Amino acid sequence: MKSGSVMLAKLLAPLLADFQKNGKKVVFTNGCFDLLHPGHVSYLASARALGDLLVIGLNSDVSVRRLKGEKRPIMAEEARSQLLAALACVDYVTIFGEDDPYQLISLLKPDILVKGGDWDTASIVGRDLVEARGGKVYSLPFVDEYSTTAIVEEIIRRYT
Repeated sequence: MKSGSVMLAKLLAPLLADFQKNGKKVVFTNGCFDLLHPGHVSYLASARALGDLLVIGLNSDVSVRRLKGEKRPIMAEEARSQLLAALACVDYVTIFGEDDPYQLISLLKPDILVKGGDWDTASIVGRDLVEARGGKVYSLPFVDEYSTTAIVEEIIRRYT
């Protein structure tokens, strides 16, 4: 399967295990990535630089609604996953329906786990799983001037 693919987690797991057997480091991050913006792109490029492959666990539409409210996501999971997979720094995207990626991290067994700067490394979901396997966990800084919420607020301000 080519990089930049959207795959079911159960198909992705053995593929990642093969990469790891060949000495490749798998980086994992997760999120909603609704209204993809330069802050997301910068964050994902920084995450990818920590290893050999970047895998994104993308919250499904149903889980985004549970986490962020009925008006979200703005873009459906199919569109969000396609946009993410098209980025040069992203190798694989898999969609998950739980509120957090713990089960997905358990299945995929990444070497490196990354979240954005609003997460203290001690509170990153899946940290215990990754560190128990000898992996690393990072909280990467945000690009402050970008956020989905700010984009939505600007659209509302301009068009209402």
